[in-house]
Amino acid sequence: MKHFFLRLAAFWKIVMLPALAKLGFWGAAAIALLDSSSIPVPMDAYLAIAIWNAKGHFWLYVLMASAGSAIGGLLPYALGRAGGELFLMKRINRERFEAIRARFERQEFLAVMIPSMLPPPAPWKVFIFASGVFEMRVAPFMLAVFCGRAVRWFLLAFLVLKLGPGAADMVAHHAVATVCVVGVLAVGGFALWWMRKKRTGRLL
Repeated sequence: MKHFFLRLAAFWKIVMLPALAKLGFWGAAAIALLDSSSIPVPMDAYLAIAIWNAKGHFWLYVLMASAGSAIGGLLPYALGRAGGELFLMKRINRERFEAIRARFERQEFLAVMIPSMLPPPAPWKVFIFASGVFEMRVAPFMLAVFCGRAVRWFLLAFLVLKLGPGAADMVAHHAVATVCVVGVLAVGGFALWWMRKKRTGRLL
């Protein structure tokens, strides 16, 4: 069995990934879909090279990859919705489980969007699986994943266009700092939006 998976991984890396990469932004969508659903891919490194080689269409790569990731996330989401509460509780302690539940009860959209913005080693699939467990609606779920991925990869695209394809390595080596910066930006942006919404509501 071990040899089978090793051969499968080699086939994916040597044959499938280069073949999909040749499809341009459509390939980016397909690779992101597979990464979110089943086969891990170093998406930041792949997108950094793709964006550098197609600078004029960087936004298409970001949007298509974000859409692919949102669609691919439906698999772990569906598994969670199909009865994944016991499965999740076997892998995280009760305290962590209740913390995730509370986060979804307070603001389910941000509970999915913010992890979608964060680079590895953030446990993205735990929150995606949990969104199914806690029965988040499909449309807001996909929108949250799309928005989070788009913020993350537009930021990556900006760094790549300024610093070159090595920006992905910089993000990887400073993952903790990146998580903090992106998290602060996300919370700050949401706070501004919420305050503006409340102010507009009062005016109306």
